[in-house]
Amino acid sequence: MQNILLAGATGYLGKHVLMELQKQHYPVKIVVRNKNKGSHNSKRTVTVIAETTKPESLIGIMDGVETVISTMGITKQKDGFKYMDVDYKANLNLLQEAKRSGVKRFLYVSAFNADKLTHLKMCYAKERFVEELERSGLDYCIIRPNGFFSDMTEFLDMAKKGKADLFGDGSFKMNPIHGKDLAEICVDAIGSTEKHIEVGGPEVFTHKEMAHLAFNVLDKEPKIRYIPEWMRKMILWSARTFSSSKTYGPMEFFFTVLSMNMIAPAYGRHTLLEYFKEMKQQMLEKP
Repeated sequence: MQNILLAGATGYLGKHVLMELQKQHYPVKIVVRNKNKGSHNSKRTVTVIAETTKPESLIGIMDGVETVISTMGITKQKDGFKYMDVDYKANLNLLQEAKRSGVKRFLYVSAFNADKLTHLKMCYAKERFVEELERSGLDYCIIRPNGFFSDMTEFLDMAKKGKADLFGDGSFKMNPIHGKDLAEICVDAIGSTEKHIEVGGPEVFTHKEMAHLAFNVLDKEPKIRYIPEWMRKMILWSARTFSSSKTYGPMEFFFTVLSMNMIAPAYGRHTLLEYFKEMKQQMLEKP
């Protein structure tokens, strides 16, 4: 059984990948900045305290490791870090240490269509690292998932407020994927020979259908406002002109991917309806 190092273990996807690795009995090292965030209940999992943005802190952490899995990236820029600091440079620090340590395979989770959207700051940083990985000389796999179920919670939030805003006429399609299903893909890729994997969930929805699903789960009458393309562009221009990259970066990404079809090869068994019902229950349990 290979020894695995997992970077990004405290994020949404990373937590699911860690659970899947433990389920399949892999010996795992997880890299965290804060020891309080690295709690786990497995004897085969070791927590390593290091800061991936500081290459000197990574020296020696991959001794005995055969495969590195990085789910590391930032959706919302925080702690003073930008996309290039984490999605590119921090992952590059990991890659360089992997090469020094004799790691055999490096798995990296990018995003579906990121290679076609490099004009976006988030995608540009991710794809800069992909280029480094492809010419590193290591065996590698680039995993490009569609939007996560956790991102679709935005539809529930809009429904809870009583109105959903959609781009165009709501007919753009996508097949988001649950973190558990994506984690299976990531762990299965450890022993595969694939270099590139594109993956989405088992169901394809229009944005209008996802909005209606959210309203139905919350037992609310659907109220949807459709935002024309000229208004989307105006909002992005205003954000780019008058806000910081911290605000504009995530908006740029989501406003773009929600104004196009995003349909990846289907995989998995978890449904969006089940997920929305789980999220509804969590909403009800909150004080």
